[in-house]
Amino acid sequence: MTVIGGLKEQFRKGTNLLKLIYINVAVFIVMAVLQIISVLSNNPAISSSVVEFLAVPAAFSNLIHKPWTVVTYMFLHESFWHVLFNMLWLYWFGRIFSDYFDQKKLVSVYIMGGLAGALLYILSFNIFPTFSEIIHVSIALGASASVMAIVIATAVYIPDYTVHLFLLGRVKIKYIAIGIFLLTSVFDFSVNTGGKIAHIGGAILGYIYAIRYKQGKDTGRWINRLLDTIATWFKPKEKMKVTYKKPQTDIEYNKMKADHQEKIDKILEKIAKGGYDSLTKEEKEILFKESQK
Repeated sequence: MTVIGGLKEQFRKGTNLLKLIYINVAVFIVMAVLQIISVLSNNPAISSSVVEFLAVPAAFSNLIHKPWTVVTYMFLHESFWHVLFNMLWLYWFGRIFSDYFDQKKLVSVYIMGGLAGALLYILSFNIFPTFSEIIHVSIALGASASVMAIVIATAVYIPDYTVHLFLLGRVKIKYIAIGIFLLTSVFDFSVNTGGKIAHIGGAILGYIYAIRYKQGKDTGRWINRLLDTIATWFKPKEKMKVTYKKPQTDIEYNKMKADHQEKIDKILEKIAKGGYDSLTKEEKEILFKESQK
């Protein structure tokens, strides 16, 4: 199997968390290659035009011609450190998030957080006079708002969850989330103001999502339905197969359903006691299949 083939196979079998990371890294690599080509050809427009095509503009007059950018911007990075820290935070908090929600909800919160960040960024630049001189040239890019939504949603839903930090020992996740939010969204607000506004938008979305989820309401269900619909467009049509099997009785069906639920309950109980990493490979596969239903 070729390297490309191996990567495709890993992407296909990977969790949604890994897929989000793969997409972000792949886009970053493409942009890095384009930057190299721009430098060698002495034509900076090669990479800058792609950035302008994918990044979300602040001005409504520009946005109306590029509506897709409210989605594409959340997968676009130019700086190595920008993509590195975003992906590290996404991986660390995404794993915890997935233990208490599921992989589909991770994607919906990521996308909604990015949309909320873009919305607050655009509205702020069109409302506050301080941005009037730069609004027509201002663009936003990066996964920070999406990642912030996942960070805050996780911390609000399980505020007392503890993790072990080097030199600090065990720290509750709510304090880590507050620290991340203050450092990336509040302190030194005059620098990268548009980005910090987008972070705040993502944080607000994450907070609302977790609160409503505690009330039994999944705010991101519409995202999952939309993505499922889009996915069916790219799936090859399966040939119809006719099979014959003995129909199940109500007793057999109920027993099978009860056995399956008992198995899921034991896996969830194991996660509560020892965390996701305590599961066997088979148990992780069972939990993953259950989250895709």
